[in-house]
Amino acid sequence: MVMANCKSVYEPREDSTLIEKYVKLHAHGSVLDIGTGSGIQAIAAAHSNKVKSVIGIDIQKGVIDHCIKNIKNKKIKFLQSDLFDNLKNNKFDTIIFNPPYLPQELKIKDLTVEGGKKGYEVVERFLDDVNDYLKEDGIILLLFSSLTKKEKVDEFISNNLLESELLEKEHNFFEDLYVYLIKKTSLLKKLENKNIKNIRFFNKGKRGFIYTGNHKNKKIIIKIKNPKSKALSKIENEINNLLVLNKKGIGPKLLISDKDYFCMEFIEGDLFTQFLEKNNKKNIKKIINELFNQLFTMDKLKTNKEEMSHPQKHILIDKNNNITLIDFERCRKRLHPSNVTQFCDYISSNNILTLLKNKNIKVNKDKLILLAKIYKKNINGKNLKLILNAIK
Repeated sequence: MVMANCKSVYEPREDSTLIEKYVKLHAHGSVLDIGTGSGIQAIAAAHSNKVKSVIGIDIQKGVIDHCIKNIKNKKIKFLQSDLFDNLKNNKFDTIIFNPPYLPQELKIKDLTVEGGKKGYEVVERFLDDVNDYLKEDGIILLLFSSLTKKEKVDEFISNNLLESELLEKEHNFFEDLYVYLIKKTSLLKKLENKNIKNIRFFNKGKRGFIYTGNHKNKKIIIKIKNPKSKALSKIENEINNLLVLNKKGIGPKLLISDKDYFCMEFIEGDLFTQFLEKNNKKNIKKIINELFNQLFTMDKLKTNKEEMSHPQKHILIDKNNNITLIDFERCRKRLHPSNVTQFCDYISSNNILTLLKNKNIKVNKDKLILLAKIYKKNINGKNLKLILNAIK
């Protein structure tokens, strides 16, 4: 291959030759070469008998024009694209990426080497989206530098339900270069085989990881056990509680479940304090009554949520004023449940009392605490009504 004069082309260096070695060894089937630059990886892949076709993409038009002009191989096609933007629904057996990974230092960006302000932003974008373009048993060959922060790359891989194997580490001047072979985890394959699409990392807790996805054209939540958590059977416990509570109209609807994950409907709404700030007295009293009724139902089931003294993140209220209690991983059976009484404690807290007072809702704190004690001794509808009447 003869290199043409093109300033936007990243000329092959140590990193290029390092990953090229593993492209020759592992590339197979349909291949995508992202950030193709000089086209060196596309050429290496095309020369393999295991490779059927190669698409080389780059964000820069000058690079694509250079490759089309200088590289003639029937297996290879070149396309301008910012990562996966122009690839539609294609899926590949092998995806190669030698990304720009240096932290940005200049005001004028050098797209061939700079991966963002911290150096890993492009890699993060790539790993967040790559699952949608990788076949079930496909592989990713990724090269990055210690300047990119290896721990962040490992975090992005884990967050996207991928697993990696270090193929080689090479020291060059002021940096270490890493070549990873990355695959989908068995859990990710299991979810995709359930026709769950667009799986994206959403949040991380002490005991679980939360993802969003799409199932039957609806947005869902996927909850997975945190492998580092020492808490036992939390996923199974939450599944069992939702199965019971859903029959009473409590909690997000459970859709799919297995021993290591479950899926439920995605609930979008305001937290309880946000709702108090936005709404009028009539709506707030209606919501408080409904909340107490759901908690009373749980008390009768002897199912204790364990969170209702501080439920800031456990109550969602949608635009139609429908309430959903969420997060039942700590929920457990108790002979003397305390959902209603814990929520009385919460309503009696200074912050909530102030928010209610601003909406002209009066709560006799001492009376509410006394009524909660009476209710605790005798859990019934009559005592619940006395509590509701103390909130005026």
